[in-house]
Amino acid sequence: MNEKTTDELKHEIKSATDIEDWLAKNQANMLSQRLPEYLEKLLEQKNMKKADVVRRSQLGRAYVYKIFSGEKVPSRDKLLAIACGLDLSDEETQKMLKLSGNRELYPRDKRDALILFALQRKKSMIEINELLDEHGLDILNTTKE
Repeated sequence: MNEKTTDELKHEIKSATDIEDWLAKNQANMLSQRLPEYLEKLLEQKNMKKADVVRRSQLGRAYVYKIFSGEKVPSRDKLLAIACGLDLSDEETQKMLKLSGNRELYPRDKRDALILFALQRKKSMIEINELLDEHGLDILNTTKE
């Protein structure tokens, strides 16, 4: 079964007469994975170690490990640093943000557009923050906690 787009799901909800029936038919399209599970899956797919993510994200080791274990609920900026550390595509980054309950990167927001641009070009955390700073925008907060 092909995954439906958000717009397709919205359209179907609008025309649905029975929400229980709609939910049953669309079970496979629901976000059911937890953030730590998704991060572990990405780590495995990319053949990386958590230590690689720590180094590339510029986040503290203990903090990254707590995010991966589910002990810490990271801010949006910290998740974007994780995206950089895991070398995520924009689709993977958007899914990670959704699973965490954070808003997705929005191309009409200048800061988000610059971050998307940088992630698509596999920029480092330093390069991303330099780009944001050049445009007078807040850099990604990677202060170790």
